[in-house]
Amino acid sequence: MRRILKGLGWFALGLGGLLAVLLLLGRAPDRTVAELRERYGSPASQYVELSPGVVVHLRDEGARGGRAVLLLHGSNASLQTFEPWVVRLTAAGYRVITLDLPAHGLSGPVPDKDYSNAAYVRVVEAVAARLGLKRLAIGGNSMGGGVAWSWAARHPEQLAALILVDSTGQPPPPGTAAPAGFTLAKWPAARWLMETVTPRFLIERSLRQSVSVETIVTPAMVDRYWELLLYPGTRGATLDRFSQYAPMPDGAALRGVRAPALVLWGAEDRLIPMRSAEWFAALLPNARVSVLSGVGHLPMEEAPDRSVLPVLEILARGDWE
Repeated sequence: MRRILKGLGWFALGLGGLLAVLLLLGRAPDRTVAELRERYGSPASQYVELSPGVVVHLRDEGARGGRAVLLLHGSNASLQTFEPWVVRLTAAGYRVITLDLPAHGLSGPVPDKDYSNAAYVRVVEAVAARLGLKRLAIGGNSMGGGVAWSWAARHPEQLAALILVDSTGQPPPPGTAAPAGFTLAKWPAARWLMETVTPRFLIERSLRQSVSVETIVTPAMVDRYWELLLYPGTRGATLDRFSQYAPMPDGAALRGVRAPALVLWGAEDRLIPMRSAEWFAALLPNARVSVLSGVGHLPMEEAPDRSVLPVLEILARGDWE
């Protein structure tokens, strides 16, 4: 018994020491809203109150009379991920709307703490209504792709074209466990630690694991992802979102999306496999698949010129009338 107690004591001491090191090296306080808006906002930035307590950062760029394209970022990203496409699409005459979904980028948490796919679809509906978008193309990367196709399935009469970039959607095989981070988000002790300790090097490692073209992972890019995660309340809201994780629906609604659709994938995506691109292509009646060699999970940043070409092609085929 003495040996067991002694062993437990050493374990507790070691755990306490590890926690102290983590807190010392990785503790990161929130940044102020003013500081982050100054650093990561732009002259095009708007902060739109969609409902009490729900303020969304968006940018509406390009010709106001141009055909509208709305683009949605992935989990823990921000509208900046689409900046390379915005430059190219606005130069081609399109009106491009990008936004930070709640608890991302410069959009803070929401009062009801609902960060489900359905809640994000409602945000897109509110933004489209606020901007008077009667017909639009919508696209998204990763989590944003899941929001985009869910919106498209609900509003086929408004849809000109659908663009899915390494998108979520395909249900996991039966019996697949939820990602570990989603499970940890439900544990109070783990939540406290993850809300307090946010080492920059972990953000850099995550980015490098997500892409194939690692040269895009510059210090400025790492700073952006890391500092925007320090927006007041975002870390707690992110854990709320993780704890609310549920697989996407079976995708049957995609069969009703008749507008031209582009399924764009990085051949070296290690987060969402190529079989998901095939799953989308089998469900969407009017889909084209474009696979980019040497590219990972973020084609619009890793290969902006190559990735935007099939986007321009699908937009030219769009159902704009």
